[in-house]
Amino acid sequence: MASTIQKKKNRKKNLMYLLFLLPGLLYLLINNYIPMFGVFIAFKNIDYVKGIFKSDWIGLQNFRFLFKTKDALIMTRNTLLYNVAFIVLGTIFAIFIAILLCELGERISARLFQSALILPYLLSWVIISYIVFAFLSSDNGYINKAILEAAGKDGINWYGTPFYWVIILVLVYLWKSMGYQSIVYMSNIAGIDSSIKEAARIDGANKLQEICYIILPLLKPTVIIMVLMAIGRIFYSDFGLFFQVPMDSGALYPATQTVDTYVYRGLMKLNDIGMASAAGLYQSVVGFILVLLSNLAVRRIDPDNALF
Repeated sequence: MASTIQKKKNRKKNLMYLLFLLPGLLYLLINNYIPMFGVFIAFKNIDYVKGIFKSDWIGLQNFRFLFKTKDALIMTRNTLLYNVAFIVLGTIFAIFIAILLCELGERISARLFQSALILPYLLSWVIISYIVFAFLSSDNGYINKAILEAAGKDGINWYGTPFYWVIILVLVYLWKSMGYQSIVYMSNIAGIDSSIKEAARIDGANKLQEICYIILPLLKPTVIIMVLMAIGRIFYSDFGLFFQVPMDSGALYPATQTVDTYVYRGLMKLNDIGMASAAGLYQSVVGFILVLLSNLAVRRIDPDNALF
């Protein structure tokens, strides 16, 4: 009798939790899962007169056209290489900043630095694009006017030279995201038992040894999870970074064209729904495969830190 009453209480408790989950589940359903029915557009030749459902089925023809163009190689290369750079450099700098801020402790300066680091993350890419433009404008940009001309050198046409943007985009991304990423690692470092550090100091460990042999090993599970989650989006790019910041300059496409910007331009400029849908599906499938392979690799090396 008592067990039956307990089961009823547990059911009511679980029902309450499910009701709390309902808004989030509805959001995922509407925003993430229902649009997935549109994947068949990638296999059709969309005719506005016939409509989406009655348009001709052309199989893999959109994918053939996509991979015959040089854009497929450019957008795949850029998307992957930029994200690899973002993951590697982002993780290193975020951990470095988190350790430095934690060493400052509860000082007022630490709070000021944290606020200053998180501020760029709160800015929109539109605002950041104009900040970058203020530095790089060929006519009145700070670098050309205040630095290069003052040094007696010719100004650089920043928005017409793709080479520089490989570095510029990485720097802008790190500037915007480092503060937010470092918070995750700061919370983990703050949660490390202080008695472990004190014992290490008593044994004669200096600050560098404390970081290398205590802090970094204890951060390992968090780093693995964060990297795996980033790899899950390695075939996605931040649209604002690659579209807004370069001001959609055509001369910069070799350095700024990614899968996301290609899909947008395919829809808005070329009006090629089938090709854009094919690129989007290609992006999703490759990203999913990379997540599975990455998790499999982690599971074989360290099963305890695998996502699934």
